[in-house]
Amino acid sequence: MSILPTLRERFRRALGDLPYDLQADGLQADDPQAAGRQMDELLDLIRRSGDPKFGDYQANFAMPLGKRLRRAPRELAAEILQRLDVGDFCDRPEIAGPGFINLRIKDDWLIQRLAAAGEDARLGVPKTDAPRTFVIDYSAPNVAKPMHVGHIRSTVIGDSLCRTLRFLGHSVISDNHIGDWGTQFGMIIYGYRHFVDETAYRERPVEELARLYRLVRQLVDYHEGKAKLPDTADEVAQQEAVLRQRKSEAGENPDKKTRKVLRKLQNDLDQARAEEENLKSRLAAVESDPVLSKLAAEHSGIGPAVLAETARLHAGDDENLRLWREFLPACREEIDGVYRRLKVAFDHTLGESYYIDRLGPLVDELIERRIATESDGAICIFLEGQEVPMIVRKQDGAFLYATTDLATISYRMETFHPDAILYVVDHRQGMHFAHLFTAAALMGYDAVELQHVSFGTVLGADGRPFKTRSGDTVGLESLLDEAVRRAGEIVAAGDDAKPDGPELSARQRRNVAENVGVAALKYADLSHNRTSDYVFSFDKMLAMNGNTATYMQYAYARVRSIFRKANAAPEALWTAGAEISLDEPAERALALEILRFSEALELTTTDYRPSQLTSYLFELSNRYSTFFDQCHVLRAENDQLRQSRLRLCDLTARTIRKGLELLGIDVVEQM
Repeated sequence: MSILPTLRERFRRALGDLPYDLQADGLQADDPQAAGRQMDELLDLIRRSGDPKFGDYQANFAMPLGKRLRRAPRELAAEILQRLDVGDFCDRPEIAGPGFINLRIKDDWLIQRLAAAGEDARLGVPKTDAPRTFVIDYSAPNVAKPMHVGHIRSTVIGDSLCRTLRFLGHSVISDNHIGDWGTQFGMIIYGYRHFVDETAYRERPVEELARLYRLVRQLVDYHEGKAKLPDTADEVAQQEAVLRQRKSEAGENPDKKTRKVLRKLQNDLDQARAEEENLKSRLAAVESDPVLSKLAAEHSGIGPAVLAETARLHAGDDENLRLWREFLPACREEIDGVYRRLKVAFDHTLGESYYIDRLGPLVDELIERRIATESDGAICIFLEGQEVPMIVRKQDGAFLYATTDLATISYRMETFHPDAILYVVDHRQGMHFAHLFTAAALMGYDAVELQHVSFGTVLGADGRPFKTRSGDTVGLESLLDEAVRRAGEIVAAGDDAKPDGPELSARQRRNVAENVGVAALKYADLSHNRTSDYVFSFDKMLAMNGNTATYMQYAYARVRSIFRKANAAPEALWTAGAEISLDEPAERALALEILRFSEALELTTTDYRPSQLTSYLFELSNRYSTFFDQCHVLRAENDQLRQSRLRLCDLTARTIRKGLELLGIDVVEQM
């Protein structure tokens, strides 16, 4: 039984019994769904109390509800309490101030729930009464390039959601929809034919293929930029002229509306100038380099040539298919090596190439059902309210990501019959998924929940996307290596500083460093609100205090050290009739936090935000730190109290361990 969801359900019943015509009073709309949303808004105002003197939880909806019903909030709160049934686990609720309802959980109930959690491998967290089937699509790197820092968010967020939903009793199918097909391979095949370093390819195939991709991409961008620059320059000139004219017309003292227009024109001009400068910079990078400049001149038709290589691959050209098959194994192995370090595994890895045979029939079906139509030689889906259609087959016969994604949805629905498909993908793909989900509904997939679980960007200290000093995207493997190296220094320093001398062998130090370093990297990402950007910092993520994996792992290791000193086995604590004393405020606060674990997991999955779980673990660790400082464990006044506090320690450690496990992070017994 989770406290907060239970409180909200009990209040829902009480509010539903109010003897008023709520619809006539404007509380509910004619639409039952709107009425439900309005009720949920009220129930969302039942929250944890910020101060223990006001109880453990507070219901703060009497004020807005009283305003809607034109009733005094305190009077309304009293009437609601007459209909509220929480006596099985709460003391008598109290009304404070203008209508706040304060609720305090009964100590006896807390003690009973703690005892049940102690004897339960699931720590008292129930499985859902309404299990669903989820397909979660995450990570999805392009296989011909090393994984980089941009892949960390999708990978760890998706993995954590899989673990948490499974723990709560849902059926989860994880699918790594890797990029193993398409234009990137047209670029690599072109690069292999014209620029390959055979020795480098034999010795370091993935590194050489990545170099070829970057080189071809740069040459393609150069020629596209060169063709685009005159139009960009004309646009800048036109916007400068418009701005000059409007400033002249506005005079010395323009009114507020005119100033707003001028600011908008200036902003548009600044953006156009920035685009022009970016184009010039990219062109200059090629033209100032003798080797690149020569290659650009020799391969002036590289753009169409790459598209031709892609089209031949899609058409089943024997040589292009042979090269594609040759490239894949080494690329996949390198990616799998990163996953092994991250301890991330997938049920399926069905990349874009898996759906090749489905693309043509899919487009034919879309045409037959009049979902897609021909436009200038291409096959497109025209979506209501969208100026740009979704192209599913280009003029040259090549298919696009949209085609593959629609075929993937069709396959998943036929094979897995999911209730929800979650795509853990960068927020910049928001428009693509909006179009994709609309097109899927037109195909008849309108009952399944299709959700873009978007996330922000990893930034450097300069506030821009995290890059190396040379401007390259930071490789994920090198990032892991650096995290482990720094963690090793911290582990060694801490071990060397122990009063009785170092406790860890060299091998143990290496293992702990690998665990702590990788955990720090993963937790740093998960602890941020997924929709927000965040600034990458090794110093912050490896800090021994604050909301970091290192702090959580240290909290767990500290609890485990207590049991080693006590020479006690945690499992022996939970004998029949074992109870916990909650006489001290710090004991009770820790107990209440332990029992919030289920609540935290429900919050995590409500909007697919692992940061809800990290926030909970941080709060739990803080509560334990206060308890540890204020309540002696091994030096407790008597054995009964000692046993009680050891039980609280055990529940804390097990909850931290399980919470970190659901984040994809291992604990360490010693640090």
